[in-house]
Amino acid sequence: MQRGALLDAARTLLSEGGTEALTFPALAERTGLARSSVYEYFRSRAAVVEELCVVDFPVWAAEVEAAMDGAESPEAKVEAYVRRQLALVGDRRHRAVVAISAGELDAGAREKIRAAHGGLIAMIVEALAALGHTQPRLAAMLLQGVVDAAVRRIELGAAENPDDITEAAVAMALNGVRG
Repeated sequence: MQRGALLDAARTLLSEGGTEALTFPALAERTGLARSSVYEYFRSRAAVVEELCVVDFPVWAAEVEAAMDGAESPEAKVEAYVRRQLALVGDRRHRAVVAISAGELDAGAREKIRAAHGGLIAMIVEALAALGHTQPRLAAMLLQGVVDAAVRRIELGAAENPDDITEAAVAMALNGVRG
């Protein structure tokens, strides 16, 4: 129960104040625990973020997969893949993990995040193969690059409306640079 409360507090701190806000004193204050108690659950900020990824990423992946399952054609699956990921940008679980730099994570944590993203990419490979890509895994990685760029643009609070960014990303995914 305390671990869950600490993770929830970490999500809030990261989404509200970014990396600098995630401190053990702030976690203790948000949860009503003693600072020393926080260290009983997590050895570092990176360990908190790693746990957030372990807990939250499967939820995001399931949401993307469910959106894709509701699509009938390969094109509709690609569109659902892009749209659902970009819709999740506003979710505080997503904002929390994006808020912390991968450079602050140890190699093990980065590898877990890479593996989780690999699972997300694997979801779209079949649809891309059905669309005729001769290297569907490569195409999936490049497609994820478009999604990641759109995520960063939305996260930055770019001048464009998030809906416009989503539409541009979907168009890029489905039509390439021809528009």
